Amino acid sequence: MKKLPIKTVVESLLKLQQTGDSATLLGIGPMSKNCVQAALELSKEYDYPVMFIASRNQVDLDELGGGYVNGWNQFSFAKAVKDVADEIQYDNLYYLCRDHGGPWQRDKERNDHLPVDQAIALGQQSYIGDIEAGFDLLMIDPTKDPFEVGKVIPLDTVLERTVELIDFCEKARKQRGIGEIGYEVGTEETNGGLTSTETYEEFILRLQKELTARQLPMPTFIVGQTGTLVRKTEQVGSFNFDNAYNLAKMAKKYNVGLKEHNGDYLDDKSLLEHIPSQITATNVAPQYGSVETRAYLNLAEVEQKLVQQGLIKQPSNTRQVLLEEAVRCERWRKWMIGDQTKLTLAEIADNPDIAEEILDIAGHYNYNNDRVKGEIEQLYQNLAEHHIDGKRYVIDFLKRPMRDYVECYNLTGVTSRIKALLS
Repeated sequence: MKKLPIKTVVESLLKLQQTGDSATLLGIGPMSKNCVQAALELSKEYDYPVMFIASRNQVDLDELGGGYVNGWNQFSFAKAVKDVADEIQYDNLYYLCRDHGGPWQRDKERNDHLPVDQAIALGQQSYIGDIEAGFDLLMIDPTKDPFEVGKVIPLDTVLERTVELIDFCEKARKQRGIGEIGYEVGTEETNGGLTSTETYEEFILRLQKELTARQLPMPTFIVGQTGTLVRKTEQVGSFNFDNAYNLAKMAKKYNVGLKEHNGDYLDDKSLLEHIPSQITATNVAPQYGSVETRAYLNLAEVEQKLVQQGLIKQPSNTRQVLLEEAVRCERWRKWMIGDQTKLTLAEIADNPDIAEEILDIAGHYNYNNDRVKGEIEQLYQNLAEHHIDGKRYVIDFLKRPMRDYVECYNLTGVTSRIKALLS
């Protein structure tokens, strides 16, 4: 069987929900090549489709600034995933997905307060890169408007920009002879205005009317607020089963799946509630970045033990370099709470506990930094001399929290169940 379009997968899951055989797909932020390999290995082992959800800051065209993850653009990202898949003889379904595509979705574009026309043009340029690189799902998110800071962007504006961008992408896809792709609309951001069940259905109804009038496809996913919120390296929200259930039921009326964002660091109880609430998919990203950083720090501690015994003569400086670059990149600010978003570098230098928090939060933004790469390579070499496969440990360490989601989300055997349904 050839690769199923992601829309077919989601529609099949909606049908399986009616028989009590529900599952929640997992969208994974591709924080590194190790993270990609961990996700593909689990997908192969447990027989389920996996989605890689790349933000524009993570993966984008070189001419738009590239991405902080391995310096990937859309094409090198697609090749990297394929290379890993070939290397491990992957035989399941993976999907390349644009997370938060659209105007002002790169930090620099928003900070520069680019005018509307310019921001939309850059968002469109990025989407063309997605389409030509073979992305399967595009999130249309026009809600990061720097001119509406702290305000709810009018629903009319969100709707108009959403429809125009879908129209643009569909024309670009057809002009290039590329097959069906899926779309994700809505946002978990409160300034997007889709925070209540009433507004959610109004958005779907109006969207359906506009898309139908232009003979455009309905989206595959509509994002809804289920109460989740990530700050620092914690889930500071509270999963709201009732809201999730009502939103999922509402989306299903229009043959669309409910997508949850900010699904990081959820406890098992909340994860298990995803099946009866019939959430179709969840995005998890920063958690896996922090987990990978912790794996490197564990390896660095082992290295230090060997140094103390005189078994390693030229130790790496992995911890210190990761810490320095994490602080210097300043990307941790978006995850901090209250006045901590305004911390100066001098204040951080005087507070080791804050510095450690920042390392945990923002270490992963720097894996492509030459200094960091050099230290990790030295770390791997030192440990390999003592029969420790550092890279293998990092991948396996990443698989542990991913596996929690796979098990609680009833993902085992989902690909086979979907194929049986379609046969």
